[in-house]
Amino acid sequence: MKTFLQSRLLLGIIISNVVTLLIIWLNNLLHSEKDGILVFSEFVILPLLMGVISAWFWRDLNLKSRALIWYSILNGFLAILLSYIFLKEGTICLIIVSPLIFAFVITGAFFGKAMFRKRNQTLNVSVVSLLLVVFIADSISEHHYRNMVSDEVIIKARPEKIWKNVVAFEKIKQANSYWLFKAGMPSPMQTTVTAYKKGAGRKCIFSNGYVFDEKIVIFDVNKDLTFDIIGQPQDPEIMGHIDIERGQFLLKDNGDGTTTLVGNSWYSLKVFPIWYYDLWAESITRNVHLRVMDHIKVLSEKN
Repeated sequence: MKTFLQSRLLLGIIISNVVTLLIIWLNNLLHSEKDGILVFSEFVILPLLMGVISAWFWRDLNLKSRALIWYSILNGFLAILLSYIFLKEGTICLIIVSPLIFAFVITGAFFGKAMFRKRNQTLNVSVVSLLLVVFIADSISEHHYRNMVSDEVIIKARPEKIWKNVVAFEKIKQANSYWLFKAGMPSPMQTTVTAYKKGAGRKCIFSNGYVFDEKIVIFDVNKDLTFDIIGQPQDPEIMGHIDIERGQFLLKDNGDGTTTLVGNSWYSLKVFPIWYYDLWAESITRNVHLRVMDHIKVLSEKN
């Protein structure tokens, strides 16, 4: 009896992961032109399907809710491990995606338990088929999303003293405070510029040697520095799933010896669902802004 229990538990975990990997592989093979876009079905429908498949193998084990959750978490951990090995996803990316994986694998397992308890094969086949149809439909649909994040800080200095630090700044020595930067995600370290004029090249250098190549498109001295990102590193972490398109720093003289420094970034997101991943994208972008802007503030307020 114990051997039977163990074999059914293992089959539920292994088969659900194998099926999911095969579906992802076939989808990537058929839709390689989608340029790395990861649709919501890969993080919602497939984990649900994993849970349903595992529930089918566990249908005669009479698992209690706590046990079902525990084995579903193990199932999710294996999915994350396989993603790291076979899909070459980075650690930070997997940290970000893991709440979705665990939530929907567990949901799928409970849903499957309810399905297979009724022994309605027509319903069961219909539900699984519907999940696959939704996955296919979502995979071949167009996905476009762009957003802009804006932040500001008050600096106790006039725009003319701040400007040079906005265009280019020396290496940031302050330790990271944002937890994803501490976990290994690249953080901004230094900016260099080829000339102080419109059309000049600019480089934003991140930790681990990552470099964003930029071109200055607006150079309004003491007021507006706007630059397009013309080249960015392709990294297995979040960099592979988001395109930073444009950055901007605006300086607003407050008339009292202080200046409001505004940082804006425009990006397109290549992972879905938006309601989940844009929360992360905004948080990451905001912390990049604040790390740079706080450094500019320190440099500019020096006597």
